[in-house]
Amino acid sequence: MSPTENHLPGSLHKIWLHVVLSTHNDEPLITPKLEPFLQKHLQHLLKESGCTPILINGIQDHIHLLFLMNPEKSVSDIIRLVKKESSQTINLAKFAETEFAWQNGYSAYSVSESQVDKVKEYISIQKEYHKKVTFREESEKFYLAHKLEINNEKELG
Repeated sequence: MSPTENHLPGSLHKIWLHVVLSTHNDEPLITPKLEPFLQKHLQHLLKESGCTPILINGIQDHIHLLFLMNPEKSVSDIIRLVKKESSQTINLAKFAETEFAWQNGYSAYSVSESQVDKVKEYISIQKEYHKKVTFREESEKFYLAHKLEINNEKELG
């Protein structure tokens, strides 16, 4: 192959994302009754967005999503659709005892291929993990680990 030949046959991508969505005002809106439906519905919405969901799990006030991203869409477009459609469906079908809403923002972290199994394990043990660590403490650990600057107290979760 000459130095001028293209080594790549086309566009290649594999973008893992770990996203955390919290409920409005961190209220415990994700009940044991709602959780299985919410997980399946979020999987469906991610697939509709051209993403490949790998694992979704959380507790009453937030949920973690690990998925392969559709590179033709922005992170914000994917999350906007997932949050909007999931809360509308939950409220229209009256799956929740009170009105369901997500917090305005979200956290999204890229995950290297070598760390995917570690992130899957972390997401899978959320219920046990949060018996010892609050959501706020978890958020602060993520912000420090990813060197994110916090502009105000609301961003701490």
